[in-house]
Amino acid sequence: MRIILLGPPGAGKGTQAKSISNKYSIPHISTGDIFRKNISEKTPLGIEAKKHIDKGHLVPDDLTIDIIKDRLNNEDCINGFLLDGYPRTVIQGEALKSLLDEKGISLDVALLIKVPRKFILNRMTGRRVCLTCGASYHITFNPPKVDGICNVCGSNLVQRADDCEDTVNERINIYEAQTQPLIKYYEDKSLLSAVDGTLEINSVFQSICGILELIKKW
Repeated sequence: MRIILLGPPGAGKGTQAKSISNKYSIPHISTGDIFRKNISEKTPLGIEAKKHIDKGHLVPDDLTIDIIKDRLNNEDCINGFLLDGYPRTVIQGEALKSLLDEKGISLDVALLIKVPRKFILNRMTGRRVCLTCGASYHITFNPPKVDGICNVCGSNLVQRADDCEDTVNERINIYEAQTQPLIKYYEDKSLLSAVDGTLEINSVFQSICGILELIKKW
């Protein structure tokens, strides 16, 4: 299956993407993960991407498109893939269509996880991460045993720059301005299906599986 996952920052796309990837045996391709890896390694791409991410801005289309084009050429994508965080604009959507057209394939579905702004703010501003081992927590929903300390390795937890309230609001504003047109783009192509992202994680996943199982039967 060839799937893209849409939704505002903090909608839980990463969590659902991993579950979908495991169930349907397709690679989970996260532009966020790719950018974070490059940022941690301080590559030229990472340095450039960090300038935009720390301000809550999207990474420029040309950088993102080149990364995705290279990734989709890998052998593990032959039988399908799940894109998480790409495309985010109509320009990127058109670029993806052109790339898939060249390969003689097409998308099966654009899955939209719908979540309101207030819910996103509560979820994202409460996140804390361990920069040593990568463990993630939430001050309300998944707090560490000791405040500010990672359960796994004992390192200090931090709030990522892109999880601060001002940055989250800016990211949502940009999402609404630039990605909402992409939602209509896929709706007009009869590729869009939506689920309620405010539900419990397993309930969201079951809703997604219901959609994908129907598509598999077509």
